[in-house]
Amino acid sequence: MNKINELEKEDISKSSEGCPMTSVMNVIGGKWKIIILYHLRDSILRFGELKKRIPNITQKMLTQQLRELERDGLVKRTVYPEVPPRVEYQSTYLSDELRPIIDMLCDWGKRQQAVSKLKN
Repeated sequence: MNKINELEKEDISKSSEGCPMTSVMNVIGGKWKIIILYHLRDSILRFGELKKRIPNITQKMLTQQLRELERDGLVKRTVYPEVPPRVEYQSTYLSDELRPIIDMLCDWGKRQQAVSKLKN
């Protein structure tokens, strides 16, 4: 039975390799990346400022997500040679391409909040 499960998993992963949504989710999937990009879309922020804007994220998770976004070319990290060192994060051209999508998601979220308030 394990062999069957392994074959099914291989078929699923092979069938999703060419799917554009798989590529999207590999880069911006997860709970925090879109939220981070939302906050960076109009601002250059330091780590502490991002942490204040996203209070429910842990320091470890914010660090990890920023590293992944930087690795994937969506966030630029600039380190200034000062004491103490100052590090700033900003969106890149690649993440700016996501702006209309993020705006649409934000608008949808506002409508869902309004509907939720009406239900309560």
